[in-house]
Amino acid sequence: MSEVLYIILRRLRAPLITLIVVYAISVLGLALMPGSDPAGNPWRLGFFHAFYVMSYTATTIGFGELPFPYSDAQRAWLILSIYLSVIGWTYALGSIFALTTDPTFRSTVARSIFRWRAIRLTDPFFIVCGCGQSGAALAHALDRMGYRLVLLDVRPDRAARIAIAEFTMPPVVLVADARNPEVLSDAGIHKPECKGVIALTKLDSANQTISIGAKVLRNEMLVIARVKDSVESNNLSAFGGVHIINPFRVLATNIGLDIAAPEVLRLEDWLTGAPGSPCPSRVNVPKGPWVLVGYGRFGQSITEILDEAHVDWRAIDPGASVAREARVLAADNTESALRAAGILKAGVVVAGTDSDTVNLGVTTLARRLNPDIFVVVRQNDAADRVLIDAARSNLRFVQSDLIVRECLQILKTPLFGDFITRIRAGGSTQASKTIELIMATVGNASPRNWEFRCDTLQPGMFGAFFQTYEEPLQIRHLLVDPADRDRTLSAAAVYLVSRGQNLILPPPDTELKPGDRLLFIGRERARIRQLRFLYEPGVFDYVRTGLQPPQGWLFRKLQSMRTARLKSAGH
Repeated sequence: MSEVLYIILRRLRAPLITLIVVYAISVLGLALMPGSDPAGNPWRLGFFHAFYVMSYTATTIGFGELPFPYSDAQRAWLILSIYLSVIGWTYALGSIFALTTDPTFRSTVARSIFRWRAIRLTDPFFIVCGCGQSGAALAHALDRMGYRLVLLDVRPDRAARIAIAEFTMPPVVLVADARNPEVLSDAGIHKPECKGVIALTKLDSANQTISIGAKVLRNEMLVIARVKDSVESNNLSAFGGVHIINPFRVLATNIGLDIAAPEVLRLEDWLTGAPGSPCPSRVNVPKGPWVLVGYGRFGQSITEILDEAHVDWRAIDPGASVAREARVLAADNTESALRAAGILKAGVVVAGTDSDTVNLGVTTLARRLNPDIFVVVRQNDAADRVLIDAARSNLRFVQSDLIVRECLQILKTPLFGDFITRIRAGGSTQASKTIELIMATVGNASPRNWEFRCDTLQPGMFGAFFQTYEEPLQIRHLLVDPADRDRTLSAAAVYLVSRGQNLILPPPDTELKPGDRLLFIGRERARIRQLRFLYEPGVFDYVRTGLQPPQGWLFRKLQSMRTARLKSAGH
């Protein structure tokens, strides 16, 4: 607010001085002009009465001649004062109107209001930088999850579109460059309610700057950045602490998984799908040969995976004048170019240019030449969904959908991302065992995943570790229904992070230690019931011994007195 006041005083300094001078001269002159009362005695207005008369005269209110009729000298001076005040007010009002339309003033006011609204946030929130397709889609997803949002974008049209969109809780929006650390500070990055910064701007360099700035301002902050360029990605990897999402690399990795380890991709798609959705079948992408139309970062990411899988491919680069390597043709997406790339014998065609219209044309032409070909199409603009639907592709790449999915995977359960990474390293055999275990536990519908932390500061976990029992706390105890120990929760422990070890599919009799973290996959009902192990002190007693401990202070006191009496009787 001090910045707004400073701009007002600075821009309106000359108009304010002009008005003060006009009023001072007018009041002084009116007080000096001679007049007379009804009896003909000499009379002059005092300074207070002169200021009063000038106030209603200069503002065109006009109460009349008070307290007595004016002399000709006083009326002549008032005429001059009226014209002077009209000129002064015209100059002042014009300056005020000019100030309200000044971009600097408007942005300063908007930023002050934004800072005030961000400071008042008391619910958990995320700072999303970039309100394009991916940013807007992620904002709606986080809103449905119950998070508040602080959105930053340099384009006013995008910010305006977000401001009028339908949200459960209206986001706090500012048109500003998030690369400026002061903007992130105004957005509330230092508030404990801020759960993370997500950089989804169009420029990789901007996302890199935002991510580094956020980590410098608050090192423990969760930071996610969309980066497609290898240079910026390597820089952020070297800096550390930033979750990097390369949508092209994610799709290429999924294609590579479908070729080399299809069960891993099947498990990942199942566990990250909508709740209740069935376990998906394999994509079954043909191994080749492949023809790629468009050899930018998208195409190059796919060809790197194809080379690792020893799959034959050819590419067409419509924008190039000279071929960069032998397998890349510098040609337009014409029938002759597709034939030269081997479309007639190809198993897969990838329409991966930056134009959705061109991609539709490529798929249509490819199917005409090879009706049985597997089609992978890239959708660049959300508004072209109907256009891409007409391509009838076997596999569609929508960057915004993929980014939202990857972000939510990181935000919902951070342990889940580490689990998926290790599953990928284990290959199809490990993934098949995991799918069999989950299906045997919860069925075919897509389950929930959640993290259980053995936190001894929680009332239930303190007693579980520090009370004396015949056997130590094991994973199987957490899978017993705390309401009925004869029933088992519909959940499975698929990943354990303990001191010095990370286990995939840990055995049920694995001993737990304070601080251990477990990833469970199962039904929502099981997750809710399992929370009782954290918050209710007597649940572990019931699960281990079958005896329900006394509830309430009075019953616990009577139980302790009875125990003491039995001990004394035994002695």
